[in-house]
Amino acid sequence: MDGVTHTRTTRLERGRGALGPALELVHTGRAPTRAVLTSELGVTRATAGAVAAELEALGFITVDAHPTAAAGTQGRPSHRLFIAERGPVVLAVQIHADGYRVALVGLGGRIVATTSGCGTIPADPAHILSEAVQAGSGLLRDSGRRCLGAGLAVPSAVAEPDGEALNPLHLAWPAGAPVRRLFLQALTDAGVPGVTPDVGFSGNDVNLTALAEHRHGAGRGARDLLCVASGHRGVGGALVLDGRLHSGSSGLALEVGHLTVNPEGAPCHCGSRGCLDVEADPLAFLGAARRTPGPEGSLLKQATDLLREEYADPSIRAAGELLIDRLGLGIAGLVNILNPDRIILGGLHRALLEADPERLRAVVADRSLWGRSGSVPILPCTLDHNGLVGAAELAWQPVLDDPLIVLGADATA
Repeated sequence: MDGVTHTRTTRLERGRGALGPALELVHTGRAPTRAVLTSELGVTRATAGAVAAELEALGFITVDAHPTAAAGTQGRPSHRLFIAERGPVVLAVQIHADGYRVALVGLGGRIVATTSGCGTIPADPAHILSEAVQAGSGLLRDSGRRCLGAGLAVPSAVAEPDGEALNPLHLAWPAGAPVRRLFLQALTDAGVPGVTPDVGFSGNDVNLTALAEHRHGAGRGARDLLCVASGHRGVGGALVLDGRLHSGSSGLALEVGHLTVNPEGAPCHCGSRGCLDVEADPLAFLGAARRTPGPEGSLLKQATDLLREEYADPSIRAAGELLIDRLGLGIAGLVNILNPDRIILGGLHRALLEADPERLRAVVADRSLWGRSGSVPILPCTLDHNGLVGAAELAWQPVLDDPLIVLGADATA
């Protein structure tokens, strides 16, 4: 080892503890400049400069070489920090009732490339996971980007620590399907670079939506964030407490889809009746609107298109109001129990909020104790493909914990 390499290695090891927090600050948009990075880390300007330089050398960020002062400011201008344009990515896969979507996601939650496949999901999860991973592998080849990991989002509670999908109610998969092991096998079979037998992560799609929105979207800055969303089928919920995703003792917390909002309602897959899962999802909306689902496009797209394009139609409005009232009743119960400081809605629920925000907020306020004394902000999710971005966050987390992991990835690539 020559003197320059030895000096850089020593410096990297000494700065290991600061690299992760610094990268996370840039990743989440909380450190747009080196001056902010200095303040957030609580270090000297020289140390922050050295940390930023190391992250740049590792290929994660770029540092503005010619800083300029912002208009109306005084003092020395600060170097701006940017996510590297051709930096590494992770592979994200999301399975839903109507197919799958895969993406390459860079730091900052940026989707670099994406593709999808639609159709009936086979009863053997290995088949659809293999197909999705093969599609992602093609995206990687075309992009020429370095891959550092992979994450999977599924429409089911995922039990920890084994990564089993316990209740894929809207898929034909068997309960307890070992999706994490099958995902890792698909990655290995496809030869996805940068993925080793212990670098693959999986989680519930709404949990991952909440994680993505908390770091990069409508939930940023919230301390106690409640997320409720309806994707292609069913309803899910997630909770971020004090800045961290709350998944319970074994990953199964907040199955909000099985709150009863209509005791005489439709039978639910769980064995009960009138659950949010069957009373406030896209299929429920299409049924209430007396529209037969068509073969083109997903159920979610068909439902949201109706809400956004035909809400003036009395039958569409009546169906929308019915689902808003059911959804509001469920949210109010959660507000009474959880007392969040912000609520975000995704999928069909985002479209319902946008169609009639006053009605939904009024239902929640009327039915919740805290809503009467001070309304909880209810906002739409803002990220495109937030479930995929959340799956990517799982894969990015080991890198955020220790950016030097990239050196090991390079050594084994």
